[in-house]
Amino acid sequence: MDRLADPGNTINLIKKYGFTFQKRFGQNFLIDAHVLDRIMDEADINGEDHVLEIGPGIGSMTQYLCERAGKVTAVEIDRELIPILKESLKDYDNVAIINDDILKTDIAGLIEEYGGGRKTKVVANLPYYITTPIIMSLLENHAPVSSITVMVQKEVAMRMQAGPGSKDYGALSLSTQYYSKPEIVANVPPNCFIPRPKVGSAVIRLDIYDEPPVRTKDERLMFKLIRAAFNQRRKTLVNSVANAGELGNSAYGKL
Repeated sequence: MDRLADPGNTINLIKKYGFTFQKRFGQNFLIDAHVLDRIMDEADINGEDHVLEIGPGIGSMTQYLCERAGKVTAVEIDRELIPILKESLKDYDNVAIINDDILKTDIAGLIEEYGGGRKTKVVANLPYYITTPIIMSLLENHAPVSSITVMVQKEVAMRMQAGPGSKDYGALSLSTQYYSKPEIVANVPPNCFIPRPKVGSAVIRLDIYDEPPVRTKDERLMFKLIRAAFNQRRKTLVNSVANAGELGNSAYGKL
């Protein structure tokens, strides 16, 4: 199978299957080989790794992952893409294609079943509309992964990496940095995708901590407090918590 990082090959495959892009799935396929090579290098993929790919699309990145990783599990929500993936990945015997919604998937069970105990890394070109829920689901549910290397909207990547005092610093920054060390490793312009997104993109790598840098008795309460505080930035922390209703009552009881 020809490399799908080539725009012509991507267009031909899409036309062959009469595929129509679905806005509700946020589909933008990578067509730049240099970007894909960069992602593979930054994710540090090797033959000992099991890689979980979320939203493989037509398999552009999956082909690269299969050539470097020991095993790849690709979870795709759009059933119309499954026959395309089966063709684009037919030359690889180390990939499992799963038609499912990653937010409804037992990720730990999936890794156990398909990873075979291998070290697992998440690598993906994430749909921008659902980037934060996917990443926070992986982090908050303590998915058994060592790193997450993903293509996201540049603005979101900057918020994840932002430090205190910057305009991008907020609840997402604190949540991401509690569980991992984030680093933007590449900026990617719109012309690297089909169709072109309206915003710039970035690749960010999250190295997951074995233990969080701070300890808390109640993670869920801590993040509820953080979100309440940043949702009403112009209010004092006490007023923000008080305005959060039931959260305020439970929080005051534990402060």
